[in-house]
Amino acid sequence: MTVPTLIRVAAILHWLIAVGLGVFCFPAIRNLLTGRGIPTVMGLPAYGRGPFERVGIPTTVPLLAAFLLVCILEAVAGVLLWGGHKSGAVLALVLLPVGGVFWWGFALPFPPIFAMVWTFLILLNWQALR
Repeated sequence: MTVPTLIRVAAILHWLIAVGLGVFCFPAIRNLLTGRGIPTVMGLPAYGRGPFERVGIPTTVPLLAAFLLVCILEAVAGVLLWGGHKSGAVLALVLLPVGGVFWWGFALPFPPIFAMVWTFLILLNWQALR
């Protein structure tokens, strides 16, 4: 079975979000564990000073660990999508609301855009998945 190119694009978008956001969880967790503040990445606080904090949810190690788990699952969804597996599409769609909460709470602007694109690509090519 040939995997549609647009499904592969959806997989790549998942990996970009998973790696691009997940990698910064490690220094943020390290900083919190050592009593330092949230690190600054490209001039912006990594996972801090967003809506979570404005509603009284501080950035903590458990919160970052949960977000890291979501990033890892996004990468898994990307791997499954790359292989043309419907389970990857299901995982991607199930993760949307969970990831959305984190994207909103940490004020991450790019993931929602990527998510709209990969959701459209998945739904457009649903029949081609096995």
